[in-house]
Amino acid sequence: MSAATHNSIQHLREKIQSIRIGMLTTLNRDMSLSSRPMTQQQLEEDGTLWFFVSDQMQLTEDIDSFPKINVTFANPADSVYVTASGNAEIVKDREKAKALWNPMVAVWFPGGLDDPHLALIKFNIHYAEYWDAHSNTMMQLFAIAKAAVVGERPKDTGEHEKIEF
Repeated sequence: MSAATHNSIQHLREKIQSIRIGMLTTLNRDMSLSSRPMTQQQLEEDGTLWFFVSDQMQLTEDIDSFPKINVTFANPADSVYVTASGNAEIVKDREKAKALWNPMVAVWFPGGLDDPHLALIKFNIHYAEYWDAHSNTMMQLFAIAKAAVVGERPKDTGEHEKIEF
């Protein structure tokens, strides 16, 4: 992995680390899209993002049938927005589950690590994009108003990066 890709993954991690819940979108058998909130567990150095899931959910069937998914994260209070797309797979990996286990997960899996329906979503991100305004809403509105008066696109409204893995 190149240093640039490594740095991009670090930036992505910084953007989503405080946004625990993402909206995970899959394609259903009837070719409609379904989104549901999921708690992200870990973004690894190689761009793999992990989620806990029950193997009894429709979500697992969707991923098995159509592994291309999208996850979006938003923190409007800080003007941070992230989208990531790639391929996912459902895995049963007790060691990885043990490494990621936390008290919040235990609520969903009363059998703990021995719960027979405990599974993980291994999401290999291929493309991500984020927007981070860095400034408060008043500063953003000022930049937009200034641009409107001058007749130009707003400048200094924040950071925007596209990442391809």
